Amino acid sequence: MSAARMLVIEDEPRIAELLAEYLRAEGYLVRVAGDGESGLQWARQERPDVVLLDLMLPGIDGLEVCRQLRQDDARLGLIMLTARVQEIDRLLGLGLGADDYICKPFSPREVVARVKALLRRSQAQSVAVPPMRTAPFVIDDAAQRIALDGQTLALTLSEFRLLRELLTHPGRVHSRDRLLDAMHEDLREVGDRAVDSHVRNLRRKIEDVRPGMACIHAVYGSGYRYEWPPRQP
Repeated sequence: MSAARMLVIEDEPRIAELLAEYLRAEGYLVRVAGDGESGLQWARQERPDVVLLDLMLPGIDGLEVCRQLRQDDARLGLIMLTARVQEIDRLLGLGLGADDYICKPFSPREVVARVKALLRRSQAQSVAVPPMRTAPFVIDDAAQRIALDGQTLALTLSEFRLLRELLTHPGRVHSRDRLLDAMHEDLREVGDRAVDSHVRNLRRKIEDVRPGMACIHAVYGSGYRYEWPPRQP
């Protein structure tokens, strides 16, 4: 199997090279870009498996780079780096679609562990199996895609795993902790806001295909439940 391709978009050379060194030591192919514009160019040319993206970049900032990368490829593995832990709540609220967030200063070994976990999640469904139908959705695990009414939803990897968990257990109330476990195999500290943000994004994407379709419901004090048939307005 070919080595996974990494793109580090970071304007601090010391941090960028440190990350690149650790990633290369794991056998990954690594490119480094020092600004958003060159990072986007490399991403579109090289089609990396995972992008490590700094929030504060000269020129095109990390927020805009993230938006454009997601428009190009909804399934790209994307880990955002930020210098302030308070920024993570804001990033989640913006619903940018990053798969993970890491606050500086960080241990390069932790970053490598997060990258490995992200790659494991993306490869977990590599065995070809027939798509699973749970009307009106179709779950294609091999392609990591979910379609609604025949239209593929533009989901990030985390959104795919979250929606899949809900769809395959209709009527069950899922705690936020359970949904976090479904999205992330590694035991990290991620707050409830992450689940709420992803659910908001899922609701929006579902309603973009079928307006007014309310099928993911909050259960006060417990979590979320998928219901079919959905409640109509």
